[in-house]
Amino acid sequence: MIRFLIEKEFKQIIRHSFLPKLIFAFPVLMLVVMPWAANQEVKNIRLSVVDSDHSTESQRMLHKIIASGYFMLTDISTSHPQAMQSIEAGEADIILEIPNGFARDMAKTDFTDVLISANAVNGMKAGLGSSYLASILTDYAKELSIEKGGSVSSFQPAVKFLFNPHLDYKVFMLPALMVMLLTMLCGFLPALNIVGEKESGTIEQLNVTPIKKLTFILAKLLPYWVIGFIVLTISFGIAALLYHLFPGGSAATWQVASLLTIYLYAGIYLLVVSGLGLLISNYSATMQQAMFVMFFFVMILILMCGLFTPISSMPDWAQAITAINPLTYFMQVMRAVYLKGSSMSELLPQLFALLSFAIVFNVGAVLSYRKTN
Repeated sequence: MIRFLIEKEFKQIIRHSFLPKLIFAFPVLMLVVMPWAANQEVKNIRLSVVDSDHSTESQRMLHKIIASGYFMLTDISTSHPQAMQSIEAGEADIILEIPNGFARDMAKTDFTDVLISANAVNGMKAGLGSSYLASILTDYAKELSIEKGGSVSSFQPAVKFLFNPHLDYKVFMLPALMVMLLTMLCGFLPALNIVGEKESGTIEQLNVTPIKKLTFILAKLLPYWVIGFIVLTISFGIAALLYHLFPGGSAATWQVASLLTIYLYAGIYLLVVSGLGLLISNYSATMQQAMFVMFFFVMILILMCGLFTPISSMPDWAQAITAINPLTYFMQVMRAVYLKGSSMSELLPQLFALLSFAIVFNVGAVLSYRKTN
């Protein structure tokens, strides 16, 4: 019996005019466009400069700032009030004011003051931009001191970045976007499935058959489980071809075990989000209602899973919410396997958490389905 029901579900999906296109086009668009757009690196910071010194040293410092790639010179003002007009007009983000006597003070004392004024309407941009600028100015001061024969420090630290040596934000975001893909497709589509049967009237024909509730829910669940694996495989291919990103960090460290670990956790996670979708569909009377309820939950789950904001930076009450968020655990698995090559033995807490969510949501979907609908 279940074989015919699953066959019916696949035929409905294939015959749909839009769903097959969505299943293949959505992961391509998401992984090709979003890693470049969903980037929290702060670049192209608009800089306004007030150079009261007009010396060779001040010009050299300005060239060093622009050459860093983080700043974009928008104007050179003659006074601080004039530069403030650029801030108020939204044409500049940070003002750098170089005082008169800058070169003289650096030559005599190796010390001088410069003023950094940042537009803090966007707090992250102001904080990071000011930090970048202060770091560049510190490096420039060290260069001048070394050129004069001075000693800046007794040691020079060597920094090594683990797991993402080039600090490429796309490497950090791609595994998370794969999780978002599975959540959107395999969460929304099941949520619209049963309620779609209600609106079309075919649910009444199914209710009068001797199909058990468990069989019915499994037949609704398994097609989207297969679709999730197809979408995940497409995502792996895009990540490897376009971004040269493999489980374990690179093709050299790629291992079949890492790939199997991801597929195992993905299989459990697909049961979680599809079960949640079916649970919502059982309690919804219309497709519009199911869509809005699912959108409500998905938005909260995505925002509270650590996709954009580190969980450790959240307040205690928000961290407590992330503990009951299934996206949190699968996000940790994807990033751990992709970036660090973690094995399943290191991810056992996430395994037990996802299994618990899968049991709760799917048992709830079976129990909440009523053949009297």
